[in-house]
Amino acid sequence: MSTLAPLVIAAIPAEDEVLRTEVSAFLQAAVADRPAWERAKTWSGVDRDLSRQMGARGWIGVTLPPAYGGGGRSVYARYVIVEECLNWGAPVGWHWIADRQSAPMILRFGTEAQKQFYIPPICRGESAFCIGMSEPNSGSDLASVRTRATRTDTGWLLSGQKIWTTNADQCQHMIALVRTSGTAEDRHRGLSQFIVDLSLPGVEVRPIQDLSGESHFSEVFFDDVELPDGALIGAEGEGWAQVTAELAFERSGPERIFSSIILFDAWLDFVRALGDQRSSTQRLAGRIFTELATLRAMSVALTDQLAQGKSPVVEAALVKDLGTTLEQNIPLWLADDLFARDPGSVPSSLLHTLVMLTRIAPSFSLRGGTREILRGMVARGLGLR
Repeated sequence: MSTLAPLVIAAIPAEDEVLRTEVSAFLQAAVADRPAWERAKTWSGVDRDLSRQMGARGWIGVTLPPAYGGGGRSVYARYVIVEECLNWGAPVGWHWIADRQSAPMILRFGTEAQKQFYIPPICRGESAFCIGMSEPNSGSDLASVRTRATRTDTGWLLSGQKIWTTNADQCQHMIALVRTSGTAEDRHRGLSQFIVDLSLPGVEVRPIQDLSGESHFSEVFFDDVELPDGALIGAEGEGWAQVTAELAFERSGPERIFSSIILFDAWLDFVRALGDQRSSTQRLAGRIFTELATLRAMSVALTDQLAQGKSPVVEAALVKDLGTTLEQNIPLWLADDLFARDPGSVPSSLLHTLVMLTRIAPSFSLRGGTREILRGMVARGLGLR
Protein backbone atom coordinates (compact mmCIF):
# COMPACT_ATOMS: atom_id res chain seq x y z
CA MET A 1 0.00 0.00 0.00
CA SER A 2 1.25 3.49 -0.81
CA THR A 3 2.64 5.60 2.04
CA LEU A 4 3.02 8.66 -0.19
CA ALA A 5 0.59 11.31 1.03
CA PRO A 6 -1.00 13.71 -1.47
CA LEU A 7 0.57 17.16 -1.52
CA VAL A 8 -1.82 19.98 -0.65
CA ILE A 9 -1.27 23.19 -2.64
CA ALA A 10 -0.17 25.97 -0.31
CA ALA A 11 0.65 29.66 -0.57
CA ILE A 12 3.37 31.66 1.15
CA PRO A 13 1.71 33.73 3.92
CA ALA A 14 1.62 37.49 3.41
CA GLU A 15 3.68 38.17 6.56
CA ASP A 16 6.53 36.15 5.04
CA GLU A 17 6.05 37.22 1.42
CA VAL A 18 6.60 40.85 2.49
CA LEU A 19 10.27 39.99 3.10
CA ARG A 20 10.81 39.53 -0.63
CA THR A 21 11.06 43.21 -1.57
CA GLU A 22 13.80 44.04 0.94
CA VAL A 23 15.80 40.86 0.33
CA SER A 24 15.51 41.22 -3.45
CA ALA A 25 16.72 44.83 -3.43
CA PHE A 26 19.71 44.00 -1.23
CA LEU A 27 20.80 40.98 -3.27
CA GLN A 28 20.29 42.69 -6.62
CA ALA A 29 22.67 45.43 -5.50
CA ALA A 30 25.12 42.91 -4.04
CA VAL A 31 25.52 41.01 -7.34
CA ALA A 32 25.14 43.96 -9.73
CA ASP A 33 28.76 43.76 -10.88
CA ARG A 34 28.89 39.97 -11.23
CA PRO A 35 28.51 38.42 -14.69
CA ALA A 36 25.80 35.84 -15.31
CA TRP A 37 28.25 32.93 -15.53
CA GLU A 38 29.53 33.77 -12.03
CA ARG A 39 26.05 34.30 -10.58
CA ALA A 40 25.00 30.93 -11.99
CA LYS A 41 27.18 29.26 -9.34
CA THR A 42 24.81 30.73 -6.69
CA TRP A 43 24.68 28.42 -3.62
CA SER A 44 28.02 26.83 -4.45
CA GLY A 45 29.70 30.25 -4.62
CA VAL A 46 31.34 31.61 -1.49
CA ASP A 47 31.45 35.22 -0.30
CA ARG A 48 32.06 35.39 3.45
CA ASP A 49 31.44 39.12 3.64
CA LEU A 50 28.05 38.77 1.95
CA SER A 51 27.13 35.98 4.37
CA ARG A 52 28.04 38.17 7.32
CA GLN A 53 25.96 41.02 5.90
CA MET A 54 22.99 38.69 5.53
CA GLY A 55 23.53 37.44 9.07
CA ALA A 56 23.53 41.02 10.38
CA ARG A 57 20.15 41.54 8.69
CA GLY A 58 18.71 38.46 10.37
CA TRP A 59 18.40 36.46 7.14
CA ILE A 60 20.44 33.46 8.30
CA GLY A 61 18.86 31.19 10.89
CA VAL A 62 15.62 33.08 10.35
CA THR A 63 13.57 30.07 11.60
CA LEU A 64 15.69 29.47 14.71
CA PRO A 65 14.80 30.70 18.22
CA PRO A 66 15.94 34.24 19.16
CA ALA A 67 17.58 32.73 22.26
CA TYR A 68 20.24 31.28 19.93
CA GLY A 69 20.49 34.29 17.63
CA GLY A 70 17.76 33.24 15.20
CA GLY A 71 14.79 35.15 13.84
CA GLY A 72 12.01 33.03 15.30
CA ARG A 73 10.06 33.09 12.04
CA SER A 74 8.39 30.36 9.97
CA VAL A 75 9.97 28.12 7.35
CA TYR A 76 8.14 30.22 4.76
CA ALA A 77 10.28 33.23 5.63
CA ARG A 78 13.38 31.19 4.90
CA TYR A 79 11.82 29.95 1.66
CA VAL A 80 11.42 33.54 0.44
CA ILE A 81 15.03 34.39 1.31
CA VAL A 82 16.37 31.26 -0.39
CA GLU A 83 14.30 31.86 -3.49
CA GLU A 84 15.66 35.39 -3.85
CA CYS A 85 19.23 34.19 -3.33
CA LEU A 86 18.78 31.79 -6.23
CA ASN A 87 16.87 34.31 -8.33
CA TRP A 88 19.75 36.81 -8.20
CA GLY A 89 22.55 34.26 -8.10
CA ALA A 90 23.97 35.41 -4.77
CA PRO A 91 27.13 33.52 -3.68
CA VAL A 92 25.80 32.17 -0.39
CA GLY A 93 27.68 28.87 -0.17
CA TRP A 94 29.57 29.93 2.95
CA HIS A 95 26.50 29.72 5.19
CA TRP A 96 24.15 27.64 3.02
CA ILE A 97 24.42 24.17 4.55
CA ALA A 98 24.79 25.44 8.11
CA ASP A 99 21.60 27.48 7.70
CA ARG A 100 19.63 24.82 5.83
CA GLN A 101 20.58 21.68 7.75
CA SER A 102 23.24 21.90 10.44
CA ALA A 103 21.72 24.51 12.76
CA PRO A 104 18.16 23.04 12.63
CA MET A 105 19.60 19.58 13.28
CA ILE A 106 21.68 20.76 16.25
CA LEU A 107 18.61 22.60 17.56
CA ARG A 108 16.49 19.45 17.36
CA PHE A 109 18.94 16.81 18.58
CA GLY A 110 21.88 18.60 20.18
CA THR A 111 22.68 19.32 23.81
CA GLU A 112 22.11 22.75 25.28
CA ALA A 113 25.87 23.32 25.26
CA GLN A 114 26.02 22.47 21.55
CA LYS A 115 23.13 24.83 20.78
CA GLN A 116 24.72 27.71 22.68
CA PHE A 117 28.14 27.17 21.13
CA TYR A 118 27.37 26.41 17.46
CA ILE A 119 24.09 28.11 16.51
CA PRO A 120 24.74 31.83 17.25
CA PRO A 121 27.83 32.10 14.96
CA ILE A 122 25.89 30.30 12.22
CA CYS A 123 23.15 32.92 12.49
CA ARG A 124 25.75 35.69 12.27
CA GLY A 125 27.14 34.22 9.05
CA GLU A 126 30.46 33.50 10.71
CA SER A 127 30.44 29.69 10.84
CA ALA A 128 30.38 27.22 7.94
CA PHE A 129 29.43 23.54 8.12
CA CYS A 130 29.65 20.68 5.64
CA ILE A 131 27.83 17.34 5.73
CA GLY A 132 29.79 14.08 5.86
CA MET A 133 27.44 11.41 4.55
CA SER A 134 28.65 9.81 1.29
CA GLU A 135 31.62 7.45 1.22
CA PRO A 136 33.64 5.76 -1.54
CA ASN A 137 31.86 2.74 -3.02
CA SER A 138 28.65 3.64 -1.17
CA GLY A 139 27.12 6.40 -3.30
CA SER A 140 23.85 7.48 -1.70
CA ASP A 141 23.51 4.23 0.25
CA LEU A 142 24.04 6.00 3.56
CA ALA A 143 23.32 2.93 5.66
CA SER A 144 26.48 1.25 4.35
CA VAL A 145 28.92 3.78 5.85
CA ARG A 146 32.18 2.35 7.21
CA THR A 147 33.79 5.41 8.80
CA ARG A 148 33.95 4.52 12.49
CA ALA A 149 34.10 6.27 15.84
CA THR A 150 35.38 4.14 18.72
CA ARG A 151 34.93 5.06 22.38
CA THR A 152 38.02 6.02 24.36
CA ASP A 153 38.59 7.11 27.96
CA THR A 154 38.27 10.77 26.92
CA GLY A 155 35.79 10.63 24.06
CA TRP A 156 35.94 9.06 20.62
CA LEU A 157 38.55 8.09 18.01
CA LEU A 158 37.40 8.73 14.43
CA SER A 159 38.82 6.93 11.37
CA GLY A 160 37.61 6.65 7.79
CA GLN A 161 36.81 8.71 4.72
CA LYS A 162 34.02 10.87 3.31
CA ILE A 163 33.61 11.97 -0.31
CA TRP A 164 31.56 14.44 -2.40
CA THR A 165 31.53 16.78 0.60
CA THR A 166 30.34 20.20 -0.56
CA ASN A 167 32.68 23.09 0.30
CA ALA A 168 34.58 21.02 2.88
CA ASP A 169 37.75 22.96 2.07
CA GLN A 170 35.96 26.17 3.11
CA CYS A 171 34.32 24.99 6.32
CA GLN A 172 35.25 24.91 9.99
CA HIS A 173 33.01 21.98 10.94
CA MET A 174 31.48 18.81 9.54
CA ILE A 175 28.51 16.87 10.81
CA ALA A 176 29.54 13.31 10.03
CA LEU A 177 27.41 10.17 9.96
CA VAL A 178 29.61 7.33 11.21
CA ARG A 179 29.37 3.85 12.63
CA THR A 180 29.75 3.48 16.40
CA SER A 181 28.78 -0.19 16.66
CA GLY A 182 28.35 -3.24 14.44
CA THR A 183 29.38 -3.40 10.78
CA ALA A 184 28.18 -1.99 7.46
CA GLU A 185 26.00 -5.09 7.11
CA ASP A 186 23.99 -3.93 10.14
CA ARG A 187 22.64 -1.11 7.98
CA HIS A 188 20.69 1.47 10.02
CA ARG A 189 21.67 0.13 13.43
CA GLY A 190 24.76 1.46 15.13
CA LEU A 191 25.01 4.81 13.29
CA SER A 192 25.68 8.09 15.09
CA GLN A 193 26.42 11.69 14.13
CA PHE A 194 29.32 13.82 15.34
CA ILE A 195 30.34 17.45 15.00
CA VAL A 196 33.93 17.35 13.75
CA ASP A 197 36.27 20.33 13.98
CA LEU A 198 38.08 20.12 10.62
CA SER A 199 41.19 21.79 12.05
CA LEU A 200 41.88 18.85 14.37
CA PRO A 201 45.04 16.76 13.90
CA GLY A 202 44.38 13.76 11.68
CA VAL A 203 41.85 15.51 9.41
CA GLU A 204 42.87 15.96 5.78
CA VAL A 205 40.67 17.69 3.18
CA ARG A 206 41.44 17.11 -0.51
CA PRO A 207 39.41 19.20 -3.00
CA ILE A 208 38.07 17.37 -6.08
CA GLN A 209 38.31 19.34 -9.31
CA ASP A 210 35.19 19.06 -11.48
CA LEU A 211 34.63 19.57 -15.21
CA SER A 212 34.36 23.34 -14.74
CA GLY A 213 37.87 23.44 -13.28
CA GLU A 214 36.54 24.32 -9.82
CA SER A 215 36.41 22.32 -6.61
CA HIS A 216 33.01 22.39 -4.95
CA PHE A 217 33.40 18.84 -3.63
CA SER A 218 36.13 17.37 -1.45
CA GLU A 219 37.37 14.10 -0.03
CA VAL A 220 37.86 14.19 3.73
CA PHE A 221 40.11 11.69 5.54
CA PHE A 222 40.07 10.94 9.27
CA ASP A 223 43.21 9.31 10.66
CA ASP A 224 42.60 8.54 14.36
CA VAL A 225 41.01 11.94 15.01
CA GLU A 226 40.40 12.48 18.73
CA LEU A 227 36.91 13.83 19.44
CA PRO A 228 35.58 14.92 22.84
CA ASP A 229 32.44 13.40 24.35
CA GLY A 230 30.61 16.62 23.48
CA ALA A 231 31.04 15.98 19.76
CA LEU A 232 28.32 13.29 19.73
CA ILE A 233 24.91 14.60 18.65
CA GLY A 234 22.07 13.06 20.61
CA ALA A 235 22.41 9.51 21.88
CA GLU A 236 24.69 6.92 20.36
CA GLY A 237 22.90 4.93 17.65
CA GLU A 238 20.38 7.65 16.77
CA GLY A 239 22.21 8.83 13.66
CA TRP A 240 19.93 7.24 11.10
CA ALA A 241 16.77 8.83 12.52
CA GLN A 242 18.56 12.19 12.62
CA VAL A 243 19.74 11.94 9.01
CA THR A 244 16.37 10.94 7.58
CA ALA A 245 14.73 13.92 9.26
CA GLU A 246 17.49 16.19 7.98
CA LEU A 247 17.22 15.07 4.35
CA ALA A 248 13.69 16.43 4.01
CA PHE A 249 15.19 19.92 4.43
CA GLU A 250 18.01 19.19 1.96
CA ARG A 251 15.89 17.73 -0.83
CA SER A 252 12.73 19.82 -0.90
CA GLY A 253 13.95 23.40 -1.20
CA PRO A 254 14.02 25.69 -4.24
CA GLU A 255 17.73 24.97 -4.76
CA ARG A 256 16.63 21.63 -6.22
CA ILE A 257 14.66 23.49 -8.90
CA PHE A 258 16.42 26.76 -9.68
CA SER A 259 20.10 25.85 -10.11
CA SER A 260 19.86 26.73 -13.83
CA ILE A 261 17.61 29.76 -13.42
CA ILE A 262 20.32 32.37 -14.13
CA LEU A 263 21.00 30.72 -17.49
CA PHE A 264 17.29 30.60 -18.29
CA ASP A 265 16.89 34.28 -17.41
CA ALA A 266 19.88 35.21 -19.59
CA TRP A 267 18.37 33.26 -22.49
CA LEU A 268 15.02 34.99 -21.99
CA ASP A 269 16.73 38.39 -22.06
CA PHE A 270 18.44 37.40 -25.30
CA VAL A 271 15.34 36.22 -27.16
CA ARG A 272 13.30 39.19 -25.91
CA ALA A 273 15.96 41.62 -27.12
CA LEU A 274 15.78 39.94 -30.53
CA GLY A 275 11.99 40.15 -30.56
CA ASP A 276 12.02 36.42 -31.30
CA GLN A 277 8.38 35.36 -31.67
CA ARG A 278 9.03 32.02 -33.38
CA SER A 279 6.79 29.20 -32.25
CA SER A 280 9.79 27.02 -31.39
CA THR A 281 11.09 29.70 -29.01
CA GLN A 282 7.68 30.12 -27.42
CA ARG A 283 7.25 26.36 -26.99
CA LEU A 284 10.64 26.05 -25.30
CA ALA A 285 9.98 28.96 -22.94
CA GLY A 286 6.51 27.62 -22.17
CA ARG A 287 7.83 24.14 -21.46
CA ILE A 288 10.40 25.41 -18.97
CA PHE A 289 7.98 27.85 -17.31
CA THR A 290 5.35 25.12 -16.95
CA GLU A 291 7.72 22.66 -15.33
CA LEU A 292 9.18 25.32 -13.05
CA ALA A 293 5.73 26.43 -11.89
CA THR A 294 4.62 22.87 -11.16
CA LEU A 295 7.77 21.99 -9.25
CA ARG A 296 7.69 25.23 -7.28
CA ALA A 297 4.11 24.49 -6.21
CA MET A 298 5.24 21.05 -5.04
CA SER A 299 8.21 22.55 -3.19
CA VAL A 300 6.01 25.12 -1.42
CA ALA A 301 3.59 22.32 -0.49
CA LEU A 302 6.48 20.43 1.14
CA THR A 303 7.45 23.59 3.00
CA ASP A 304 3.90 23.65 4.35
CA GLN A 305 4.38 20.10 5.65
CA LEU A 306 7.67 21.09 7.29
CA ALA A 307 5.88 24.05 8.87
CA GLN A 308 3.44 21.56 10.40
CA GLY A 309 6.32 19.61 11.94
CA LYS A 310 6.09 16.72 9.47
CA SER A 311 9.05 14.99 7.81
CA PRO A 312 8.03 14.31 4.18
CA VAL A 313 11.13 12.31 3.28
CA VAL A 314 9.66 10.35 0.35
CA GLU A 315 7.83 13.35 -1.09
CA ALA A 316 11.03 15.40 -0.85
CA ALA A 317 12.90 12.66 -2.72
CA LEU A 318 10.33 12.89 -5.53
CA VAL A 319 10.61 16.68 -5.81
CA LYS A 320 14.40 16.50 -5.72
CA ASP A 321 14.52 13.92 -8.53
CA LEU A 322 12.08 15.84 -10.75
CA GLY A 323 13.73 19.16 -9.93
CA THR A 324 17.28 18.15 -10.71
CA THR A 325 16.12 16.50 -13.93
CA LEU A 326 14.73 19.87 -15.05
CA GLU A 327 17.87 21.67 -13.87
CA GLN A 328 19.95 19.36 -16.05
CA ASN A 329 17.59 19.61 -19.03
CA ILE A 330 17.60 23.41 -19.18
CA PRO A 331 21.24 23.70 -20.37
CA LEU A 332 20.65 20.90 -22.91
CA TRP A 333 17.47 22.43 -24.30
CA LEU A 334 18.95 25.93 -24.47
CA ALA A 335 22.10 24.62 -26.15
CA ASP A 336 19.97 23.07 -28.89
CA ASP A 337 18.29 26.43 -29.40
CA LEU A 338 21.41 28.60 -29.29
CA PHE A 339 23.58 26.46 -31.55
CA ALA A 340 20.82 26.32 -34.16
CA ARG A 341 21.12 30.10 -34.57
CA ASP A 342 23.48 32.03 -36.83
CA PRO A 343 27.11 31.76 -35.68
CA GLY A 344 28.20 34.88 -33.85
CA SER A 345 24.66 36.04 -33.04
CA VAL A 346 24.71 34.75 -29.46
CA PRO A 347 26.42 36.99 -26.86
CA SER A 348 29.66 35.54 -25.49
CA SER A 349 28.44 36.04 -21.90
CA LEU A 350 25.41 33.85 -22.58
CA LEU A 351 27.59 31.16 -24.14
CA HIS A 352 29.99 31.34 -21.19
CA THR A 353 27.10 30.82 -18.80
CA LEU A 354 25.80 27.92 -20.88
CA VAL A 355 29.20 26.21 -20.95
CA MET A 356 29.67 26.62 -17.21
CA LEU A 357 26.22 25.19 -16.40
CA THR A 358 26.69 22.33 -18.86
CA ARG A 359 29.88 21.32 -17.08
CA ILE A 360 28.48 21.37 -13.56
CA ALA A 361 24.96 20.12 -14.31
CA PRO A 362 25.91 16.42 -13.94
CA SER A 363 26.52 17.11 -10.24
CA PHE A 364 22.93 18.26 -9.72
CA SER A 365 21.68 14.68 -9.56
CA LEU A 366 24.56 13.60 -7.31
CA ARG A 367 24.33 16.12 -4.48
CA GLY A 368 21.58 15.37 -2.01
CA GLY A 369 21.18 11.76 -3.18
CA THR A 370 21.59 10.12 -6.57
CA ARG A 371 18.69 9.64 -8.93
CA GLU A 372 18.70 5.85 -8.54
CA ILE A 373 18.49 5.97 -4.75
CA LEU A 374 15.75 8.61 -4.78
CA ARG A 375 13.65 6.65 -7.25
CA GLY A 376 14.03 3.58 -5.08
CA MET A 377 12.69 5.58 -2.12
CA VAL A 378 9.74 6.82 -4.16
CA ALA A 379 9.01 3.29 -5.38
CA ARG A 380 8.93 2.02 -1.80
CA GLY A 381 6.73 4.94 -0.80
CA LEU A 382 4.30 3.98 -3.53
CA GLY A 383 4.37 0.34 -2.45
CA LEU A 384 6.02 -0.78 -5.69
CA ARG A 385 9.00 -2.51 -4.06
